[in-house]
Amino acid sequence: MFNKIFPKIHAEGYKFLVIAGIITIILYSFSDFLGLIGLVITIWVYYFFRDPERVIIEDNNYLVSPADGEVIKVEEVDGPKELSLENKRFKKISIFMNVFDCHVNRTPCSGKIEEILYKPGKFFNASLDKASEDNERNYYKIKDFHNNDIIVVQIAGLIARRIVCESNKDQDLNQGDRIGMIRFGSRADVYYENYEPLVKVGQKAISGETLLAKK
Repeated sequence: MFNKIFPKIHAEGYKFLVIAGIITIILYSFSDFLGLIGLVITIWVYYFFRDPERVIIEDNNYLVSPADGEVIKVEEVDGPKELSLENKRFKKISIFMNVFDCHVNRTPCSGKIEEILYKPGKFFNASLDKASEDNERNYYKIKDFHNNDIIVVQIAGLIARRIVCESNKDQDLNQGDRIGMIRFGSRADVYYENYEPLVKVGQKAISGETLLAKK
């Protein structure tokens, strides 16, 4: 129960929590009202960087959500040209994370990371179509146990200013393992083949738990 109310936070959050705490103390020295505002901000920083444990299905016939947030797209598209997959068709699910969602990202499937590619870019609203090509983003190409290509793309948003990658090329992953996070509002895209989608636009997804697609 304690861990549900006060989950651990991601390592990226500690420095921001310290900064917010110091600012809160300074604000309290001016007035209780300003101090209260600082306290609310500090609590939000803690909440933003939370990294709760999740219950993973551990079933290779399913893909789980890589992110908390709202499903904003379920479509069929060409693969990412950045990975030389533009001539291959994929289904794609896009999940938008607002500033209140948990921003730790997880792998949708078990498998091996074949490629990681970082692309610098702009910081448009992550819900826009052009964010897939213009924004800062990080690609993970994963080969699942069925020999399918599964691609996860972390896309920075309007406020986000850093994509954190915590994985390496040739790393073996178990479904639901943490692969990184994005700071302050962003999006995650999942490109997949030979699975059928289980979610709809507007649905809320939970990283590591929500079933996105089925074999």
